[in-house]
Amino acid sequence: MATETQAGLSGHIRGVTVTTLACLGGLVAAVVAGVVVGTHPEAAGDTRSLAFLVAAIAGQYPVLKAVGVDISDFGAKDHLYVAFMTFALWFITFAILLTSGVAL
Repeated sequence: MATETQAGLSGHIRGVTVTTLACLGGLVAAVVAGVVVGTHPEAAGDTRSLAFLVAAIAGQYPVLKAVGVDISDFGAKDHLYVAFMTFALWFITFAILLTSGVAL
């Protein structure tokens, strides 16, 4: 992520905002996947849950733009960071939902 100060967002605040939205996006995608696909053991092999992950990754960019993060200067590293953080939180949350057998 670039370290320049943007209109109203310092480099630190920009980084915290991107990280927070990526993590929350992964959590929300996992919960929605758990509701739609289910949390039974067979749901672990259902590829529809990946659609919620992809939607969460793609849906973050308009939100980032709306909160004041200039995404036009994102490089490959920034895009990979958003995708990885969203995936990591989605994977951990969905795995916990699947193994705990909670009904959503």
